[in-house]
Amino acid sequence: MNPPELTRPILDRPVAEVARETRVDPRIPALVPGFDAPFFQAGLAGYSDGAMRLVARDHGCPFCVTEALLDVTLINGGKGRAREDPDLLQEECGTGDLEDNRAAGGNDHPLAGQIMGTTPETMAEAAGLLVKMNYDVIDLNLACPVKKIRKRHRGGHLLTAPDQAIAILEAVREVVPETIPVTVKLRRAFDDSDEMAESFETIFNAAYDIGCSWTTVHCRTVKQKYKGPGKWPFLKDLVRRHPDKLIFGSGDIWTVEDIFLMLADTGVHGVSVARGCIGNPWIFRQARSMMAGRDPVQPTLLEQRQALLDHFHLSVRLHGEASASRQMRKFGIKFAVHHHDPEAVRKEFIAVRSIEDWHAVLDAHYPAVSDPAAAGQSPPVAHP
Repeated sequence: MNPPELTRPILDRPVAEVARETRVDPRIPALVPGFDAPFFQAGLAGYSDGAMRLVARDHGCPFCVTEALLDVTLINGGKGRAREDPDLLQEECGTGDLEDNRAAGGNDHPLAGQIMGTTPETMAEAAGLLVKMNYDVIDLNLACPVKKIRKRHRGGHLLTAPDQAIAILEAVREVVPETIPVTVKLRRAFDDSDEMAESFETIFNAAYDIGCSWTTVHCRTVKQKYKGPGKWPFLKDLVRRHPDKLIFGSGDIWTVEDIFLMLADTGVHGVSVARGCIGNPWIFRQARSMMAGRDPVQPTLLEQRQALLDHFHLSVRLHGEASASRQMRKFGIKFAVHHHDPEAVRKEFIAVRSIEDWHAVLDAHYPAVSDPAAAGQSPPVAHP
């Protein structure tokens, strides 16, 4: 989950200047009201549940995607029906008195429900369920590189089967009302062979012909999984060849500067922030600050404490204390990166087993004080 060694493009002007001049393509908020900035939180397996999304929104994220929901699981009433319904989420997390919890009353919209499956029939049925659950966008995952998903002919496997992929796109677009965008998550190909490159092009073009609003293209192949750097030049060439299509980019976004580097270098219309926003909701606030011409700043210890409290208590509301305590360990490890003593904090988060343990770590390392000096006020983020 850590960033690889990357070679970044060199722009002909400072990133801060690029950010100041960046505006969202007007087609995006026209399709999805509230999607008012050219970046968003990706769907992340095992991470992007309602708690993570609400905290991200509280820090300036304009649009979120659920983790991939299996079509058959949705149809059978499992995960996604009870815990990912955006309106049930507001009901669950917007009631009661969560002390100092700014995110708790948040509305989890606009939101894309991402589904993954094998057959046109079950994918269409699952999409219809998401429409009834008031998702704002239906996103189809043809990208997941996980081996067990591919073995079941889902996710990234579909990049090897254009006819099957296109049949799924057609079935879903037919069942989803025209007023609700259907979008597609892709990788640049299954592997680096000419045959798979052609399959990508076939599916990519068909998506727009069928009426999908945009594609989000990850610049690694399925076979690469998350190893090695992504190919931003692929995205640049794709946008160049399809100037009239809305195309979002994904891959190797670790800092706020990376958002604007990808926008400027590749020409994509939006940037999917994935692993780079785990334990780092401030990346969205920083991006908005840079667009407004301000220096992005790192979170103070007090701001880190508040985000950790929000995230944990929302997770408890959604999953119960025992499950939340287990799940939040992986988030605490990532949040710890921002602390001035990250290794000590990381080790203590790993040991968390209860709400009491969670609060003990916060009290020990994130003092509840309002004085910026005492709270570890950090300097602005350095940027070119």
